[in-house]
Amino acid sequence: MFFRIANRSSDAIAHIQVSPILGVALVEFSNGYSYEFTNVSRRAILNLMCNPNMSLGFWVNANCNNDRAVTHALWLLA
Repeated sequence: MFFRIANRSSDAIAHIQVSPILGVALVEFSNGYSYEFTNVSRRAILNLMCNPNMSLGFWVNANCNNDRAVTHALWLLA
């Protein structure tokens, strides 16, 4: 089950869907590219879900663009 994170002002991120159980984040960037990040910290996902003031771009850079997470390009994010 995926949860859509409420829209926040972000120049880089259009929207994010996360699954704290699977450790997956589906990210659509403002330029139209979409990526699936697997093996994302479940604690970081829960922190994003509970903290409405957290920057989406900061969260993606800190938790999806690291050595732990695996990136998969997507054609379409539903």
